[in-house]
Amino acid sequence: MTKFSKALRRTEQNVPPIWFMRQAGRYHKHYQKIRAKHEFIDMCKNPELAAEVTMGPIEDFDYDVAILFSDLLFPLEALGMGLTYEPGPKLDRALTPHNLKALKSVEEAVSQLTFQGDAMRLIRQRLPKEKGLIGFVGGPWTLFSYAVSPLDAKRPEFFATNSIAAKADLDFFANFSELMIELLIENIHLQLEGGADVVMIFDPAAGVLSPTLFQHYVAPGIARLAKNFSGQLGYYSKETNVEHFGPHLLDLKDLAGIGVDHRQNVPDLLVKRTTGFVQGNFDQALLFAEPSVLKKRVLEFLTPFRNMEPKKRAGWVCGLGHGVLPQTPEDNVKLFIDIVRETFK
Repeated sequence: MTKFSKALRRTEQNVPPIWFMRQAGRYHKHYQKIRAKHEFIDMCKNPELAAEVTMGPIEDFDYDVAILFSDLLFPLEALGMGLTYEPGPKLDRALTPHNLKALKSVEEAVSQLTFQGDAMRLIRQRLPKEKGLIGFVGGPWTLFSYAVSPLDAKRPEFFATNSIAAKADLDFFANFSELMIELLIENIHLQLEGGADVVMIFDPAAGVLSPTLFQHYVAPGIARLAKNFSGQLGYYSKETNVEHFGPHLLDLKDLAGIGVDHRQNVPDLLVKRTTGFVQGNFDQALLFAEPSVLKKRVLEFLTPFRNMEPKKRAGWVCGLGHGVLPQTPEDNVKLFIDIVRETFK
């Protein structure tokens, strides 16, 4: 049984599994070397390249879990929206209630996503047996936010700006969500059949919603997906909290686990959510600190977990509050992992 599967089952273990969002990304020389020779979209859609990028962090940093290298916008492209990377993602038009029906059917779209299942199979073949494997899809709200206002996603105010258009017609989101959830079900099947232990729903834009709107519009769709794949889906959203999750997600036993950003108290969530994993949540910006300072910050971060009985922190998956930032020093990534393992061994 892998460390990650133990966390899924809330099985007691001394050292928690470690994985980072964006652990295969621009901070990593292995990624940079491949990116110098290939376009980003080819790295995602060529299963051999996607598998190679995915495996790089496992081989160099010894993370406990591999996560598919891909992009969350491909379901929108599969439905017929043109997608380019310049270098950030850009869609060719804004989705409106008038052109929603012009999108492709789910049956047509799913054939455009098979490369993810193929990449999963290659990763699983290469992955050591003691490592877990995670796939991912975008959350319906985040995909809607991109679709209705396809600005340059590299702008720091992207989600806040897009939320204006997204919130303007929440009934339109409900219609969009019906279509997208059907496609995501097929997309998730592809990844699970390819060998994923769990598929994460990444929904970074959901934090722009109030808890009331989140529970009314977003949580039911996540619950519906989770019930289709009981124990096989995780959910992460940025800048959400316990009030957002409420009984819809916090007590949802079909959900394999949740991830939270660095603003949340993971030990508290481990007590409140009694099944599955809770992933997080060291502040990713602190990985830029000098090694001596970083060590101090990591030990401070770990103190509440050290004070918990091992059985009470059994579902913890150690990671960052969000993804690894570009230009993060590789040595600091290694240092973080070493400190965690040394602390709990």
